[in-house]
Amino acid sequence: MPDLVLELNGRTWNLDQSRSYRLGRDPQSEVVLDDARVSWRHATIRWGGRGWLLEDHGSTNGTFVHGQRVHQTEVGAGSSVHLGNATDGPHLRLTATAVGAEVHGAPTYLAPAQPAWGGGGEGAAPPRIPPQGGAPVQGTPIYGNHNPTTFHKLHLGRVTRIGRALDNELRVDDLQVSRHHAEFRAAPDGRFEIFDLGSHNGTFVNGQQLAPRTSRLIGPQDIVGVGHSTFRLVGDQLEEFVDTGAVTFSARHLTVQVGPEKKKILKDVSFGVPEKSLVAVIGPSGSGKSTLLKALTGYRPANEGDVLYDSRNLYKQFAELRQRIGLVPQDDILHTQLTVQTALRYAAKLRFPGDTAEAERRERVDEVLRELKLDVHKEKQISSLSGGQRKRVSVALELLTKPSLIFLDEPTSGLDPGMDRDVMKLLRALADDGRTVLVVTHSVAELALCDRLLVMAPGGSVAYFGPPGEALNFFGYETWADVFSAFESYRDYDWGGRWHGSQHYQMYAADIDAVAPQSAQVQPAQVKPPKPQSWGVQLVTLVRRYASVIASDRGFIALMFILPIVLGVMSVLMPADTGLLPNPKKGGANEDAGPILVIIAVGACLGGAANSVRELIKERVIYERERATGLSRSAYLWSKVIVLGLITVLQGAIIAAIGLLPRDLPEEGLLVKASPFVDLTLAIAALGFTCMMFGLIISALVKTAEKTMPLLVMFAIVQVVFTGALFPVHETPGLAQLSWLMPSRWATAAIGAVVDLNTLLPAQDGAKPDPLWEHDLGAYALDMGVLLGLGALSAVIVLRLLRRHEPEVMR
Repeated sequence: MPDLVLELNGRTWNLDQSRSYRLGRDPQSEVVLDDARVSWRHATIRWGGRGWLLEDHGSTNGTFVHGQRVHQTEVGAGSSVHLGNATDGPHLRLTATAVGAEVHGAPTYLAPAQPAWGGGGEGAAPPRIPPQGGAPVQGTPIYGNHNPTTFHKLHLGRVTRIGRALDNELRVDDLQVSRHHAEFRAAPDGRFEIFDLGSHNGTFVNGQQLAPRTSRLIGPQDIVGVGHSTFRLVGDQLEEFVDTGAVTFSARHLTVQVGPEKKKILKDVSFGVPEKSLVAVIGPSGSGKSTLLKALTGYRPANEGDVLYDSRNLYKQFAELRQRIGLVPQDDILHTQLTVQTALRYAAKLRFPGDTAEAERRERVDEVLRELKLDVHKEKQISSLSGGQRKRVSVALELLTKPSLIFLDEPTSGLDPGMDRDVMKLLRALADDGRTVLVVTHSVAELALCDRLLVMAPGGSVAYFGPPGEALNFFGYETWADVFSAFESYRDYDWGGRWHGSQHYQMYAADIDAVAPQSAQVQPAQVKPPKPQSWGVQLVTLVRRYASVIASDRGFIALMFILPIVLGVMSVLMPADTGLLPNPKKGGANEDAGPILVIIAVGACLGGAANSVRELIKERVIYERERATGLSRSAYLWSKVIVLGLITVLQGAIIAAIGLLPRDLPEEGLLVKASPFVDLTLAIAALGFTCMMFGLIISALVKTAEKTMPLLVMFAIVQVVFTGALFPVHETPGLAQLSWLMPSRWATAAIGAVVDLNTLLPAQDGAKPDPLWEHDLGAYALDMGVLLGLGALSAVIVLRLLRRHEPEVMR
């Protein structure tokens, strides 16, 4: 007979010592309380060996026993407990006499003293009947303390196929899973193997990706990951656990070192958060908040320590777990020129498997829009939305793949107090809906909405971790302004030591700190996460998206046409009696040809580089996030090359048409005999294209967009110097070799070969003619070949530079 009975609003629960009883608004709690003052996971009552213990889980409004707020205390018959308010909050009464044999209002699986299967203890699952029918089957936890969601029967000699399509023997309703993803194959000797069917997002065994269309034998100790589901073989049955968001998350002894002196900017950070909780991280500048966020997400793994996702090492199993983690950086991760709906549809196209139907993607996008109340704004351009609404759109993008963990970096930065509150309420709702949310913030106005607060001290150590409502009392100040002033005034004080010696540390972090990390030095696993779609599909999607972004930017379109027109007109203003032909009055020399070609070359260089010099830097945050979700680096670069290349070639044709057609040109060309204009246009367009590639190098090198303009001007001036049309460069040692790296040198040489520039600008004082200006097809082909080769070399350089902006765990 249970020795304690819990009463609430006329309902009773006979408490059993082998069970733990969760109290809160979560429908999965054993005691569900529908009261706004009660937290989602408010408290737990459990047997402590000598008596019953009541433990508060950092609830927002508190747990009170006989009017006193408590965190953990013994309770028994006669105890009076209020949740959320000491006087009129929901009232729990504990008695020693069973009220009745029947348990009223409690979940049905609390009635028996021992579960039918699955074991007792905290988090024990209700009895489940396998799909094939029959008696309940004993289940064992899969990672963390989660019991199986369901069971599947395997048959010897038969194949069990897993996938999203209806014709699979084991259907997984998850858009991260391919239509036909993998197969469990039973061998005649009774063993089983898992075979990947060329899935888009990969099949994983113990966190390591299985090579496409290969198999691996599995046993009872192996965990197979497919999308959000994990499977374990027990006898001839599969236990399946579906990750619906109820996962724990912890960091253990995280330390980050930088520089040759190995300076520690993050020092022995440990904390753990329960499932479905909202955690805020605050601290002064230099406290390591951004470094901590990168360590927690795998973007920059810690030098020492572990990050555990439901007891799984994130660094070592990043390829599988990356799809279950959402990250919203401080800057927008969407193209603001697009409408909300269009931006999300392109994101869904890139993140979901290539075999996902258009209708499935649209349905998921619409579902997320409704969840975040963005459906009324779906046709609006993102740039026209308020700051809070734009942040909702960024969150919506991350919710497409149904992540269990969501990290946000300064989501309320720059927002007014009203929008700050709206964003924090959104995050609270996300946590209440079954996700774990961690937010780095400078705002302290809405910390009461959080379940836990992590305060970082200068130097990267933990100064406090626990309920937000107790933090100011812990520091002994009345306001957060006072706390931050103390951090600034006493930067050398051992805030971390003070925290480790406190009672709060024993209550909220000692159990995490007591567990040694799995490895003294975590080395990022050399993984190559699978791509959701093939390279070609990604390229087409990226090209379409980039073209849509440009088409939505009217200012860029106007500049795209105005710039080459102005540059072409400038070249026409240069007087030249004989155009680009020899001048008989001067023995064939035409000194006006040099300035004309210089202006045309500068126009092509400036136009091409200006098109691209900001394109990578302004999308850096977007690229970093999409790369972590499986974006192909080369497909991303090629999308830029194709779209910007077409624009640049069109601009080159406009410059050539305006600057050359009014001029007298040679009667014959070298490549196209009937039209020297075509040969000249090809050289000008190739110059613009190669300079566009150089612009991408600049864009990949700089850290801020403001630095691109000075570099663009310097690049254009350098190209003027090395054209060879203002003064000879081919006979000056050092200068001649340096000019080989300049696109303007080879483009001017190609034009010079067509118009016979050695005749128009004859060498002076016994100097030799420029060999690159020879009036023959071979010289023209060499000049054009090297010019385009410089463009190809630039592409290789850009690809290498892009690696610097990817999660380190992927490098």
